[in-house]
Amino acid sequence: MSTISIAAPAVLPVRPATRLRLTVRGRRVLVALAALPLAIGIAFAAIGGGSAIASGETVPTASFETVVVMPGDTLWSIAESVAPAADPRAVIGDIQRLNALGAGSLQVGQQLALPAEYVN
Repeated sequence: MSTISIAAPAVLPVRPATRLRLTVRGRRVLVALAALPLAIGIAFAAIGGGSAIASGETVPTASFETVVVMPGDTLWSIAESVAPAADPRAVIGDIQRLNALGAGSLQVGQQLALPAEYVN
């Protein structure tokens, strides 16, 4: 007869992991890397944000005279009624630029701002 013996495998004791130890130089490098994004943000803020200084001065606002477009009105007719002595083409160009109009498309009830030079 044969004999079988069962033996438990040898268990080696687990060695505790060694702690990571930073030298003084390593700590300084780690702090510098962590502070780098903050320093870059402060630099951008100092360079780009210095021009927006609030003051107690009031800013003059522009006031415009407006004309309401009636049925049958065209830019030409509005330009002639607003500035009869001026060239209508120049007045139309100024009205288009001021109101950001496209190819002269007007809608009934639309309010058009008039350039200050043509207001009485």
